[in-house]
Amino acid sequence: MPEHNIEFGRYGARGVKGHEAVARRLDALAGYVATPITVRRGLLARLHYLTRTGHSRRAAREAGLTVTDRTLKAWLEGRRLPSAANLHRIETAYRTVRRHNVARYLLARLNREGRGTRVEFHPLNQSQVPRPRQRVLEYRTLNVRHWDRIVRAWAEDDEAALADAWVTDAVVDLGSEWGQYEYVTSIGFAA
Repeated sequence: MPEHNIEFGRYGARGVKGHEAVARRLDALAGYVATPITVRRGLLARLHYLTRTGHSRRAAREAGLTVTDRTLKAWLEGRRLPSAANLHRIETAYRTVRRHNVARYLLARLNREGRGTRVEFHPLNQSQVPRPRQRVLEYRTLNVRHWDRIVRAWAEDDEAALADAWVTDAVVDLGSEWGQYEYVTSIGFAA
């Protein structure tokens, strides 16, 4: 049963929680800036994204980037560099604002006007588990039609809500075996 894998990995099984794999996949679909923030090009791309419009500036401030306009201008012109703490705040604000901006678009693509999106469940890796302790797990697919709560929880970066939404809106449709997919190697879907 889910949430009863108290000692997950005790016998050598490897995997991640299903909702964490979904969050990683949604992050990949969000299309973040690939250049690291420690490189000038990556820093400028994030700062331009966060300061281009009044709406994005307000969202960046709400997400935790609370520096003055003068400091932002100095960073953009290259006269000063942000501290490590400010680099972390910029990255966090960028990811938060990007998630909120992309969420509505992703939701429309994943729901596909009620048709949903086909999701692949790749079972956990049991290659290091002794043979008598291995379970028979198979690759499964499922068409998830309701992504609203999942995408909303992901956009708000609420892990508990994402875990709950993933189990109640998607995984339980696997039938009586749904507890076997609490941990997976990966979750795959395209949007």
